[in-house]
Amino acid sequence: MKTKITVILSIVALIVLSSTAPLSAQNNKGFVKLFNGENWDGWHLKLKNGDDALAEKVYAIEDGMVHVFNDEFPDEYNLNTGENATHGLFYTNKNYSKYILRFEYKWGSKIANNFDEWQYDAGCYYHVFDDQIWPKGIEYQVRYNHITNKNHTGDFWAASTHLDWTSTADTTSFLLPKDGGINAGRKKNELYGYAKAKYNALNNKWNKCEVIVMGDKYTIHKLNGVIVNMGTNLSHSEGMIGFQSETAEIFYRNIEIKEFDEIIPIEEFVK
Repeated sequence: MKTKITVILSIVALIVLSSTAPLSAQNNKGFVKLFNGENWDGWHLKLKNGDDALAEKVYAIEDGMVHVFNDEFPDEYNLNTGENATHGLFYTNKNYSKYILRFEYKWGSKIANNFDEWQYDAGCYYHVFDDQIWPKGIEYQVRYNHITNKNHTGDFWAASTHLDWTSTADTTSFLLPKDGGINAGRKKNELYGYAKAKYNALNNKWNKCEVIVMGDKYTIHKLNGVIVNMGTNLSHSEGMIGFQSETAEIFYRNIEIKEFDEIIPIEEFVK
């Protein structure tokens, strides 16, 4: 009898412990590294000028991270020349459809290319169906305008794609329906995200980014735990994932993904 009671109590304890496990531990379940931190297995690199050797310098792997425009580059590289030769991305070889993608980034100090036009600019593309420079797909914008002190990380750039978008009444930026957002209809190109999310700019601190996308049903952009943009009824359902080099030094790390076999209802992520 004591043995049975002991077993029952042990099972109950395990259930309680698993249900009360830290949320971070539960959230990490099922994620795998998309970038292994050591080499480019599973990826291919592309620059605007097609120089493969230069691409491996632009996207340097250091301490498990990708360092764009590392110490081999001067503080100002081809600045405002109009050439923008090192515009590019490192792309997955595989297409993805239903998943949660997570990554972290922080800005460095070097500036390059058309910085005067776009300031601290990079990004993450997904559902890419043409990996040209620039690609066709949906971008999770990574950007900071130091002139206006405005964050643009989490904005959409829907290149040759469309989605249904919810916005403020004046359609200037994203707003959740529960907060009064209206149906702004079918949209493409640049769509500003929620303007009040907390972010790290030029302070050497990391930002945590998340893309939750379920085929062509919906996509959600999160920044440091806050939903900053969302679209539904996407015009494409799958594609490659890519990370940009554009106008400034940037570090990417902890690039990981959790794939799903079936569509997870949007209500699971938007409370």
